[in-house]
Amino acid sequence: MISNLNKYALTAIKLLVTFAFVAAGIAKLAGVDMMVATYDTIGVGQWFRYVTGVIEVTAAVLLWVPGKQVIGASLLAATMIGAVLAHIVILGTDTMLPAIVLGLLAVVLAYTHRDQLTHT
Repeated sequence: MISNLNKYALTAIKLLVTFAFVAAGIAKLAGVDMMVATYDTIGVGQWFRYVTGVIEVTAAVLLWVPGKQVIGASLLAATMIGAVLAHIVILGTDTMLPAIVLGLLAVVLAYTHRDQLTHT
């Protein structure tokens, strides 16, 4: 029963993470005003918004591809590390909680699928 509970909890986490990153990635790729303004503030250029959007959507899809979940989750965790650093250094820490939570959830998913790292 505990195993089934873990299975359902991990599926719920995967669904939440997928929804959040697909939505955020599409918003970046679509050029939503808030995203454009955020990347203007960061100062690395709008090209980086597109790169981040593609990474977020692609990695979220990989969460559902057998044998590739650890890659998707690791990419998302790394993206959130960058987001948290951007908040600390440039944007301010008052809005970084979602990045921390999503990053931790991605780490949980990466850890859960860590066995994929030893299989070729």
